[in-house]
Amino acid sequence: MNSNHNLPTPPRFWSSIGPSFILLGLALGSGELIMWPYLSAVWGMGLLWGALLGISFQYILNTEIMRYSLARGESVFVGLRKMAPWLPVWFILSTFIPWSLPGFSSASSQIFANIFRIPDAKILAIILLLLTGVVLTLGKTLYHTMEFLQKAVIVIGLPFIIILVVLITKRIDWIETGLGLIGKGQGWWFFPPGVALASFLGAFAYSGAGGNLNFAQSYYIKEKGFGMGKFTEKITSLFTPGSKVIKIEGSTFTDNSENFTLWKKWWRLVSAEHFIVFWSIGLITIILLSILAKSLVFGNASQSGIDFLYQQSSVLISRIGPVFGIGFLIVAALMLFSTQIGVLESSSRIISENFLLISYKPGFTANPSLAFYVALWGQITFGIIILLLGFQEPRFLLTLSAVLNAVAMMFAFPLVYFLNRKNLKTRYRASLPAQFFFILGFVFFVVFVGMTLSNLFL
Repeated sequence: MNSNHNLPTPPRFWSSIGPSFILLGLALGSGELIMWPYLSAVWGMGLLWGALLGISFQYILNTEIMRYSLARGESVFVGLRKMAPWLPVWFILSTFIPWSLPGFSSASSQIFANIFRIPDAKILAIILLLLTGVVLTLGKTLYHTMEFLQKAVIVIGLPFIIILVVLITKRIDWIETGLGLIGKGQGWWFFPPGVALASFLGAFAYSGAGGNLNFAQSYYIKEKGFGMGKFTEKITSLFTPGSKVIKIEGSTFTDNSENFTLWKKWWRLVSAEHFIVFWSIGLITIILLSILAKSLVFGNASQSGIDFLYQQSSVLISRIGPVFGIGFLIVAALMLFSTQIGVLESSSRIISENFLLISYKPGFTANPSLAFYVALWGQITFGIIILLLGFQEPRFLLTLSAVLNAVAMMFAFPLVYFLNRKNLKTRYRASLPAQFFFILGFVFFVVFVGMTLSNLFL
């Protein structure tokens, strides 16, 4: 690999914020909005330890993904392809199967149809899928389009949720939340009797982005220009002038004292950015939406999926007025739609690059822009077909996706661990405590996936 470049100087912290907002946007629409709030409404706040642990494991996984791209200026998929030629096929299948299902688009369309009295939610879901394709196709660069959209949704949605929580919750709700973060429920520890493990596993996997989509953080820090990503080219719109054929491989830096000093600065920067945006805001959002759901419908959560959101809205209307109840549904629909945009963008990146990498050889060049848009519109077409065939129940689609993504998460940990051990010198690798927590994350996913599958099939 080329090592002619030195590490660039890191920017100021506040100007660096952005990549983790995209990944956070992927997390908002399922685990944060539906799964964890539903579990809290049914069982109380005692399961929140799973959200804390799940998003912490994903934080460690994501930082190790960023570590590779920061040092090598290429996506982790390029490095993994060099390790094992069959891995691109695995990533294509394990990304397409769970993430091509149009669950988020179906969910957001049903909410919008309910609010605005639109008779056919299926047609609206198709329109939203097509709109997603148009938005992602017309932006000048893919990265900046995604950063802008996800920041906008979070800036709009999170303050509104905070207002609802302030108006609805009581002191006891916060005490139970604090106890729940350490696993204490109402008369039980960690797992209440009768809890559905598949539901918990799905929520655990979705405590963050979930599944292979965590790998997309590799693209975002690279295209933000972090570390050696400064010397790589971005995926641009098909309508943006210029050649679309680029070198897929990145470059690394010379191992000397100057670059090592810069490396430590870069590592502090990306770790802090991801901690503040992805971990902190992500966990706060889970807690806020969960405590809101518990305060509204605990012991009376008679509905699930999208109907669960309607139930919360109805209670909000009765307690504090229609503005807040309908506003809650609008924010929920926007979160789900932004998640659909993020899912299609990141999954199309992963599918298209891995398809190109099947034919990888040193010095490999390709047209990732063309491959991306073929994958994007291929997934949109597939989603439309699924909707037209009648498979539009969001709860089924989202639950299936969650279980499949938990399996993908299980494999992600060892793959990234061995990738960095193989390609990075010792002083650029994770610390021993971080490595321990990383391995612990893998063990937890193995245990939970094993328990869930045994309960489902045995």
